[in-house]
Amino acid sequence: MKPYFLLPAAAAALALGACSPTAQNQASNAGDHAAAAANDAGAAAVTTANDAGRAADRAGDQAKVAADQAAADTRAAAAKAGRKAKAATKAAADTD
Repeated sequence: MKPYFLLPAAAAALALGACSPTAQNQASNAGDHAAAAANDAGAAAVTTANDAGRAADRAGDQAKVAADQAAADTRAAAAKAGRKAKAATKAAADTD
């Protein structure tokens, strides 16, 4: 296998070597800026993921509170219906 894949890298190295020091510094600065931008993007992605996790936790907590309230309301309604049924049964028995 011939190492043809090394040709572009060799050409780039020769081109950078042939550049003036100013051009090399500018290329280096551009690389530094690109690395800083990538780092900032990574930090933003982590912050966004953390925010999404906290929002999901809050949503889960709120859903649990809503479910607990619905269960309490259902129990209260069932108890009230039971009392009404008992009163109706007693009233029907008293009229006989």
